[in-house]
Amino acid sequence: MATPLLFLDVDGPLIPFGASGREYPTYAPTPPASVSPLLARLDPALGPRLAALPYALVWATTWEDDANAWVAPRLGLPALPLVRWPEDGPGPAVGVHWKAPGVVAWADGRSFAWVDDEIGAADRAWVAARHPGRALLHRVDARRGLVAADFEALAAWAS
Repeated sequence: MATPLLFLDVDGPLIPFGASGREYPTYAPTPPASVSPLLARLDPALGPRLAALPYALVWATTWEDDANAWVAPRLGLPALPLVRWPEDGPGPAVGVHWKAPGVVAWADGRSFAWVDDEIGAADRAWVAARHPGRALLHRVDARRGLVAADFEALAAWAS
């Protein structure tokens, strides 16, 4: 059986944001402001935890090539393959995340988990109707990012 894929969004799951009045920890080194000041919220301990999961990691983020240039090195991860998003064209059904078609096409029938802070019930139904393999669409709380419970759920689903 092929190793399942793990599609990773950056903003929200890896770089937490959105909580009002909450300060986030920052990690050294401070990134250049021209890239994104939010990179300072990227916990380098996430890299080994992601690498330890029984998945093949794939970027599913609007960071695209910048995920390999700026995020992967801060996490201690190698360059990862990434989903290329279409410039334009018809989107999925109303209420379905615009990334869903790209993730399903990239998976090409392989089992996958997708972590994102914008996944909902419509996405799960859309993917279930169009993807022949197993799929876990796991919503991450953008205010906290990936936490122990998320890693436990991902590991349990893969086994």
